[in-house]
Amino acid sequence: MRRWVAWNLFFRLQEYAKGHATFRILREMEAVDRMPAEALQRLQSEKLRDLIVYCHAHVPYVRAQMQAAGISPDDIRDTGALRHFPVLRKADVRKHRESLKSEIATDLSPFSTGGSTGEPLIFDVAKRRAASRVACRQRVSRWWGVSVGDPEIALWGSPVELTRQDRLRALRDKLFATQLLPAFEMNEEMMSSYLDILERRPCNQIFGYPSAIYQLCEHARKQGRNLAKVGVKAVFVTGEVLLPYHRETISEAFGCAVANGYGGRDSGFISHECPHGGMHVMADAVIVEILDSAGRPASPGEAGEIVVTDLYSHEAPFIRYATGDLAAWSNAICQCGRALPLLDRIEGRSNDSIVTPDGRVMNSLALIYAVREVDGIEQFRIRQKAASWFHVEVVRNERFQADAEDRIRRSWTQLLRSPADVTFEYVQAIPPEASGKFRHVISDIGLVRPQVSGV
Repeated sequence: MRRWVAWNLFFRLQEYAKGHATFRILREMEAVDRMPAEALQRLQSEKLRDLIVYCHAHVPYVRAQMQAAGISPDDIRDTGALRHFPVLRKADVRKHRESLKSEIATDLSPFSTGGSTGEPLIFDVAKRRAASRVACRQRVSRWWGVSVGDPEIALWGSPVELTRQDRLRALRDKLFATQLLPAFEMNEEMMSSYLDILERRPCNQIFGYPSAIYQLCEHARKQGRNLAKVGVKAVFVTGEVLLPYHRETISEAFGCAVANGYGGRDSGFISHECPHGGMHVMADAVIVEILDSAGRPASPGEAGEIVVTDLYSHEAPFIRYATGDLAAWSNAICQCGRALPLLDRIEGRSNDSIVTPDGRVMNSLALIYAVREVDGIEQFRIRQKAASWFHVEVVRNERFQADAEDRIRRSWTQLLRSPADVTFEYVQAIPPEASGKFRHVISDIGLVRPQVSGV
């Protein structure tokens, strides 16, 4: 009864009051889930044409870009026409924010994201784009058999959410059976209190950062608490790369599957895992390109930068927006039957990858695995200062052995094919970023990004 009332009454009233067409968009998305691939491609092309026609008429930035490339809305026949548009980077959004707004838009709201460098990106979102993101989340929640009204714990750290804990928000959370637990500064006392909450209230779904949920599961293991008794049906993780040991520990602790999601405040709701394990791109909401270092489409299995066109972003368009994240396409067909395309893997930010002394770009997981094999390390963060120079922060326990540093150096030297200069710093705790997210690897070197212009 709680779930029915929350979904059919409270949630509908909330979205109506916001002016969001969430339920209409959700119906359309769930129809897409039953579409064959050819029909989905036609729909995507139609939505792209609609976006470009609108932007050419009403958005000065896009109109100027199209004039410079010598194209008109009539030239937009399918998604391949995106090659005529330059890649839009965060610096472009900052510089051209005003000209990226529709001349007739009346419902824009400013949003911001902290960014990996701490320099905020402020951009604008209209109601239709906001509604599409809410609809996407409800779409994938229903894939997993949960919905608004099913008791939920959110282990989150975004300052936007955490500064809205007023009476209205508290009432909303009560009506929707949701409780927000801050992911900041998760010390042992705080985690014990979170476990107390989990044990005394119903909880069908967990939502949050994988590193924070993993940390809570490890604390539960140390205290001998059985989280499988809580009754969680699915653990939804997003905001960070889901590492294999995160998934294994969380799934074992709660006795349920871990559902991985990928997106961002600026880039939108991009992809999500289904119960069959397929990482589906929301192709009716976003067009995703994966580009190699020369700006060319990457082959399946080849990692490249994710570039996104949000098909609901008419009033403040994100067309070919470079996320700064790396991923690779999959050629597989998911057993769930959905025609939504699949990502093979998501590797995280480009500056979380490692550049070796001989110029190779290495997935940071290679370094992470070498540290994970060392007993006695509870938490760590790796920072690449130069091609062969790394600084590692470590939280250790009594099982940590004296030869651990040498073992890590030898392993990394083998990976780098060059002597690794590694310094270690032993600390009591490693705090997450201001957003509450945690990055295991940070590279100060950075990668050469593709320079793509209109043709």
